[in-house]
Amino acid sequence: MVARVRTVAFQGVEAIPVDVQVMVAPGKVGMHIVGLPDKAVAESRERVQAALHASGLSMPPKKVTVNLAPADLPKEGSHYDLPIALGLMAALGAVPGDALADYMVLGELSLDGTITAVAGALPAAMGANAQELGLICPADCGSEAAWASGDMPILAPRSLIQIANHFRGTQVMSRPEPAVRAAPDQLPDLAEIKGQIVAKRALEIAAAGGHNLLMVGPPGSGKSMLAQRLPSILPALGARELLEVSMVASIAGELAGGRLSDRRPFRAPHHSASMAAMVGGGLRARPGEVSLAHRGILFLDEFPEFSPVVLDSLRQPLESGESVIARANHRVTYPAKFQLIAAMNPCRCGMAGEPGHSCARGPRCAGEYQSRISAPLMDRIDIRVDVPAVSAADMIRPNPAEPSAVVKQRVERARGLQAERFQAMGLPAATVNAQASAALIETIAAPDEAGARLLRDAAEQMRFSARAYHRILKVARTLADLEGEETVRRIHLAEAISYRIVGERLQAAA
Repeated sequence: MVARVRTVAFQGVEAIPVDVQVMVAPGKVGMHIVGLPDKAVAESRERVQAALHASGLSMPPKKVTVNLAPADLPKEGSHYDLPIALGLMAALGAVPGDALADYMVLGELSLDGTITAVAGALPAAMGANAQELGLICPADCGSEAAWASGDMPILAPRSLIQIANHFRGTQVMSRPEPAVRAAPDQLPDLAEIKGQIVAKRALEIAAAGGHNLLMVGPPGSGKSMLAQRLPSILPALGARELLEVSMVASIAGELAGGRLSDRRPFRAPHHSASMAAMVGGGLRARPGEVSLAHRGILFLDEFPEFSPVVLDSLRQPLESGESVIARANHRVTYPAKFQLIAAMNPCRCGMAGEPGHSCARGPRCAGEYQSRISAPLMDRIDIRVDVPAVSAADMIRPNPAEPSAVVKQRVERARGLQAERFQAMGLPAATVNAQASAALIETIAAPDEAGARLLRDAAEQMRFSARAYHRILKVARTLADLEGEETVRRIHLAEAISYRIVGERLQAAA
């Protein structure tokens, strides 16, 4: 007799169906797992045997063969423990085999028979729902899986005994409820930052249009403080965005307690991060920081201190919105529509250009430091601003600055205009100006006559690339949206062009 249990293998955020086939037959006593299992799957043999023994079931004195089909698909992870155990229990008659036919199963077993949490419960639930199946998952993952659908059957047992009792009718498990992570009581507020009017304006524009931003200034000028306050002016995630972000976090095992949050991700990796940590990779092709920042912010402090190879690996995700990890035996794609916020000092000593300070190494200090950022990467940053040191007058000024709540209202109005515009063109409502294609931005950001003349003259004098030309139009479109205007005018283009000047100076140094 062959017992069958459905489970999944993960390729990116996609759940690939896997059929777990368990056969108990005469032969040499032992359990054999076939079907391209990795080390974690092969070790499930010991966990399953110990968990069954702790639950009052003994292994039969026969040969047990477990096949994970399709056999040519690599199987990775510990979530195969529970489907293998349930398949063996069905083969032994401990649970009815027909009851498992309507469920997809995943979970890791402890030696005492309890079921522990695994990564990927939400993508597995989405895949099961697409096949009109229910889901059996660990209790700690039940709240996460419940977000896939409001009516799909979900069982979230804490132990093998509990699931066996449920199918025998001696214990009934209730369906878990979706859980929401509580929002923090108070986010860092823009009102806490004194001075830096230009930088705050740039932060608002970046939030309204989803633009990439680079801040250049000496140590202690407030660059990191500004970046940390960007989440306080960003709108909450929409329903579709929430699922996209949560599926990536689920695969990475970063959904604490299975609770989802509508806050946009804010990732700030250290400058020693490797390429695999940044764009994804490793033995199991895990998502990197660019994917964990999907629909949110990737903040790179001390921008030039990152490895040049790591920085240049961001160019493709910034352009396509995806992180593609290619290996000899598989190819995985993770979503990576993130907003890059970077901060850097003007030179290694940090004080180049500051009044009353001169570098001992002269212009060479700034040139060598800034040249660590390649021109193609710099060309993908829409807004570049200088963040000078805060003056004593700003520090003792009694009048409070504008709070984040007021700025957030303007950002939400601008994003609302963008959502209406892009929905009318058949695009998702979550699309922002920074994600518009070159052909589309030329249509929706067509400037008036004076603005077109200014843009043409600036492009000729500063030798803008085609990418820079379109990114200026995107920033100008956002500026018009913040003012509620339909037409992109000369004043909007003039401000958008001004945000390229710092970048052009850095490229010249490089």
